[in-house]
Amino acid sequence: MAKTIIVSNRLPVKISQEDGKFIYKPSEGGLATGLGSIYKEGDNVWIGWPGLAINKSDQQQEVITNLKKESMKPVFLTTTEIEDFYEGFSNETLWPNFHYFNQYIVYDDDLWKAYQKVNKKFAKAIQEVLEPDDTIWIHDYQLLLLPQLLREHAPKASIGFFLHIPFPSYESFRLLPWRRELLEGMLGADFLAFHTYDDMRHFLSSVNRLAGLGNSNGQINVDNRKVMVDALPMGIDYDKYAESAASPETLAREVRYRTSIGDQRLILSIDRLDYSKGIPQRLRAFERFLGEYPEYVGKVSLLMVVVPSRDQVGKYKELKEEVDLLVGRINGHHSRLNWTPIHYFYRSFPLNALSAFYRMAEVALVTPMRDGMNLVCKEFIASRLDKKGVLILSEMAGASKELSDAILINPNDMGEMVTALKNALTMPVKKQMAQISSMQNSLKHYNIHHWVSMFMKGLNYIKKVQKDLETEILDNQISDRLITGYKSAEKRMIFLDYDGTLVGFDSDPTKTKPDKELIDILSKLTKDKKNQVVIISGRGRDTLEEWLSDFDLEIIAEHGVWIKEKGKEFRTLINLNDSWKDPIMEVLKGYVDRTPGSFVEVKDYSLVWHYRKVETGLGEARTRELTSHLKYITVDKNLKVLEGNKVVEIKNSEIDKGRAATVWLNKYESDFILACGDDWTDEDTFKAMPDDAFTIKVGNMSSAAKYRVTDHTDIRKLLASLL
Repeated sequence: MAKTIIVSNRLPVKISQEDGKFIYKPSEGGLATGLGSIYKEGDNVWIGWPGLAINKSDQQQEVITNLKKESMKPVFLTTTEIEDFYEGFSNETLWPNFHYFNQYIVYDDDLWKAYQKVNKKFAKAIQEVLEPDDTIWIHDYQLLLLPQLLREHAPKASIGFFLHIPFPSYESFRLLPWRRELLEGMLGADFLAFHTYDDMRHFLSSVNRLAGLGNSNGQINVDNRKVMVDALPMGIDYDKYAESAASPETLAREVRYRTSIGDQRLILSIDRLDYSKGIPQRLRAFERFLGEYPEYVGKVSLLMVVVPSRDQVGKYKELKEEVDLLVGRINGHHSRLNWTPIHYFYRSFPLNALSAFYRMAEVALVTPMRDGMNLVCKEFIASRLDKKGVLILSEMAGASKELSDAILINPNDMGEMVTALKNALTMPVKKQMAQISSMQNSLKHYNIHHWVSMFMKGLNYIKKVQKDLETEILDNQISDRLITGYKSAEKRMIFLDYDGTLVGFDSDPTKTKPDKELIDILSKLTKDKKNQVVIISGRGRDTLEEWLSDFDLEIIAEHGVWIKEKGKEFRTLINLNDSWKDPIMEVLKGYVDRTPGSFVEVKDYSLVWHYRKVETGLGEARTRELTSHLKYITVDKNLKVLEGNKVVEIKNSEIDKGRAATVWLNKYESDFILACGDDWTDEDTFKAMPDDAFTIKVGNMSSAAKYRVTDHTDIRKLLASLL
């Protein structure tokens, strides 16, 4: 029976050891909550590190046995692996790079080797339980290499990957010496999802510029396999936090805390200790707020919870010391006998305590310098049962894309943060309730369970797309069936692409004119009155008419811009405008000047940049740069940028081969239809064909065609066998 395998660096359980015995405590994290409905069903399993270095085999076996009862499988790491893989490469190399703190990056080959080693260890653990129909869902930056490692072992496996932290821009990501290997590792997945569109866009940009792979509507063609990329913001278990906020234990804690703190208006700050969270900046802003608005002295306090995290690591130890000094200075300067400006807790709290804080605070101050999502702000909103309160949220948090009713600030602008605090504390209750209600409605719908469901739907969708694009080899049995269908048909429709399908590619276009063999095939094919033959090509109409005028056939030129029916002149399907060509031509000329061997072909309604004669490597690099440039400047111009075999073409987006082919499909009845093509522009032709058509792709790329052959000589042999 097929199962789902969840994989993350840490298991959803906290294991501690007391008096030689292992203590197991379930994790309360959002991911554990959201995936709880999955990994505990049937034979499903969650694979990850148990959180301790357990080296003795008998103890390992004990943990394995106990965790198996909870549908978990541990991956044991040594103390050195924890230091080098987790604390080292994951958190001292990837974490600062992905959060744009590049000055903190540690570049160390030994840490990279440890990262590779542990990813392989995870892959081995998965392979021990992996079966052909299983689904694998991998989580986060510690396991970027894992998708490809699994793909090599199980090429047909269904693999999803979600990144819980930001994905950096190309300019940041390119700093990593191992950038290409990391991208290739991620691209082993079938479906990759990120919190925000910006993260998705940055990833696709790096894939294009570093791996040379373009995308169409978020889909990338990787080694004859479609990979889909999407933005899926992670939600919270809304009901859990709303119910916790109303529980008797939470209410009792609130009374105790209120009695202890006194009648103060509270601003809440909850974070894990990390330089990406902007804790010192927040403290300085609060200090400045008290200076600029002295009327709030003695009336407003900051309740700051900092959860310990890696405080023995150099940067984190320094951060802890900075926070301690700032809190001490502010409290020392502003405190009164009956008032403390900052209530500072360096510890973690249980859920009911956090819920009490969420209830007590009038304002939540969530201002990370960079954050993948940030769930604290969502938890605060879910806990506001009276629908009062104000959220101040950093634009740099992924959650800001959803919670637009919050007061959004730039965490680098201290003046803006101070103003936001004043506005939050003076906001009318009616406006507070309207904003909280709006954000609560959004969070209720886009909760953690919705996120899980949407991810699985995305993964299932791309696997279906992959299956639909699987093409069978045109073997003898299929060829015989095709020939039989052709022979018995009275009305045949045959669509044939030209370059790459009827002729091979050559750097000299004149050498792709019809040779003796092709002339013989086309002559016999077109003389048969049962055949309606249409050459459907990206070439210009004048060239095609010159080469093919001796044959009784019809022509679709420039990827569908021009069509020519028998006895008629060339015409366009729709009225087209070519006023865009001059400014685009100037851009292309610039690339020709910089790229020896390239040239521009001018067609009536398209421009084509050719780089077949360009030095290998340079042409591909220029193509990535050019396509990125063109897509940027044509975004509002109703143009399409197409990458073909050693060409980049720009044309009107309303035109494609499929639309043109439909003219013939609608005009003529046929009891046999054959369509052959090699380029991805021919995919539009294949998609336009009826289900009973024979569609053949030349080459080994994934395709909407039903069958595939190796090269143009196979197409010629097939056509010759029909005659």
